[in-house]
Amino acid sequence: MRVEQLTCSIGAEIIGVNLADAAYDDGLFAEIKALLLKHKVLFLRDQDISRAEHVAFARRFGELEDHPVAGSDPEHPGLVRIYKDPDQPNDRYENAWHTDATWRDAPPMGCVLRCVECPPVGGDTMWANMALAYEKLPEDVKARIEGLRARHSIEASFGAAMPVEKRLALKAMYPDAEHPVVRTHPETGEKILFVNAFATHFTNFHTPERVRYGQDYSMGGSDLLRYLVSQAYIPEYQVRWRWKKNSVAIWDNRSTQHYAVMDYPPCVRKMERAGIIGDKTF
Repeated sequence: MRVEQLTCSIGAEIIGVNLADAAYDDGLFAEIKALLLKHKVLFLRDQDISRAEHVAFARRFGELEDHPVAGSDPEHPGLVRIYKDPDQPNDRYENAWHTDATWRDAPPMGCVLRCVECPPVGGDTMWANMALAYEKLPEDVKARIEGLRARHSIEASFGAAMPVEKRLALKAMYPDAEHPVVRTHPETGEKILFVNAFATHFTNFHTPERVRYGQDYSMGGSDLLRYLVSQAYIPEYQVRWRWKKNSVAIWDNRSTQHYAVMDYPPCVRKMERAGIIGDKTF
């Protein structure tokens, strides 16, 4: 196995490994997991593996979850098919900086994404290191957000384009979740800036120190949230990956955000993703 770091901040390519083998080799899997904690997203080329092998490898990290909107492959529960083609309208969900499913009380631990078919040019994905984003915040901002919590909503994201009845039913099934603005990584202990496109507002911003007048609550909280969400946009925290058929990305969903660049219509882009169930945030 050879490891090539891709940027100074995040991402490494693993060469000479087959994930079908790693699904059953304890030592090899342990090496990959350690590299994932270090680099936060790992990339591999030429992974001509079956869906069953894809699922078997991802399950080494933990049980897999279904997606209530995207759905799963009927023969492989937990394997979400993200297929785009000229006849399917642009849904405008993936091309925003986000951490997967933070609208869950326990967001996914991570994901394993494999490219089945991709455009000859375009359709890249970017990831951002949100531990570094927190580390680099000005000290006065760190002091302001200490102890803050934020609400995350599937209704305001995947439900936004649905008819009102369907949107409200989705919210009833998946009520808004609340997470710390700065979460602690359960394995590395890192502090991570944990707000993204699914975050709608702070839930405990309204204190005498922050809110002198009612105007401060709305404008002050909204402006601060927008500033924090925008930290993922900084290129120094990012890596960009160009897909080829049978390329794979493995990322730690607890410490990253990602953005699927939708610059390829009218081409076809077919991806299959296994999301691993995570733990409650703290």
